[in-house]
Amino acid sequence: MRSHNPFTLTGKTILITGASSGIGQGIAVACASQGAKVLLLGRDLERLKETIALCENGCDHGMISLDLADDTKIKEEFESFVKPYAPIDGFVHAAGISPTIPFKVMKKNQVLETFQLNLFSAITLIQTLSKSALKSSEGMSMVMISSVMSEVGEKGKSLYAMTKAAMVGMVKSLALEYADKNIRFNAISPSVINTPLSLKSEYRKDDAAMKLVQSQHPLGLGEIEDVANAAVYLLSDASKWATGTNMIVDGGYLAR
Repeated sequence: MRSHNPFTLTGKTILITGASSGIGQGIAVACASQGAKVLLLGRDLERLKETIALCENGCDHGMISLDLADDTKIKEEFESFVKPYAPIDGFVHAAGISPTIPFKVMKKNQVLETFQLNLFSAITLIQTLSKSALKSSEGMSMVMISSVMSEVGEKGKSLYAMTKAAMVGMVKSLALEYADKNIRFNAISPSVINTPLSLKSEYRKDDAAMKLVQSQHPLGLGEIEDVANAAVYLLSDASKWATGTNMIVDGGYLAR
């Protein structure tokens, strides 16, 4: 029997993509700290092992190196990996890329690659996880890591914004489609988070550009734990009446 604390993840099994670094890794560590067994998916096996080493709560965590760019391999390898860990209580799609491409030079292959990693792979995984043989009888929580770019625009980010807006639209419709199966769908839309990838951004190389970005966030730039804590809430029973939402975690960026 689970603890009466609605925020605990004890007894739950949570699958997380993009778990080898950044937000995905932070969510994996946060879930494990709240008692969950975590199943990690990423491309770099050695970095997944590093994440596993940070998830020490006595659970028998699992991991799989899988290229989300290859739909065929996802279908062939993912289900066989996840079956022994069933039932699955939650899923977080944190994998993705954030290209900056001017619209006038955007190529179809770039569009397809970005949609595959950011959205299409999530569709394949959700379709697999929602099978009755894999999902928990108590229901499931599906959490998509979107972006404030799903709500507002930015120069050069039209492709990234397309994928994230599509993700939020998918969440809203799937929340209705799967409500009778007790599967909840929610998105989290962060603004600028201090991740290893973000630290390499061009604006960080220019003091004026960096000051502008900071000025756009009344509470300052975000940390990985800010998104991870939001994910823990949406995965926990504390959010059992929340579905079809896009939780904005942006330090006040959209309030301006």
